[in-house]
Amino acid sequence: MPLFMDYHADLKAPKEALEQLAKDTRARKRDAFGVRQVEYYHSDAGDGYCLLDAPSAEAVRRHHEAMGVSCGPVHEVKTLL
Repeated sequence: MPLFMDYHADLKAPKEALEQLAKDTRARKRDAFGVRQVEYYHSDAGDGYCLLDAPSAEAVRRHHEAMGVSCGPVHEVKTLL
């Protein structure tokens, strides 16, 4: 499946939410939209980047919407490896 990245400005997710996200990521869990979190990069300032394995950009948007998280632009990305 393609990889997608999106950006969240000033997300400031609670510690518990990040812990659950980490748990689901380690378990390679997919949601109802076929989206799997690969990694979540974040700063103490609240900025966050999601790297997601998903069938489409629309699935990524629906994934975020279901969690009540606004989603900005979604970009398909390629890896070097």
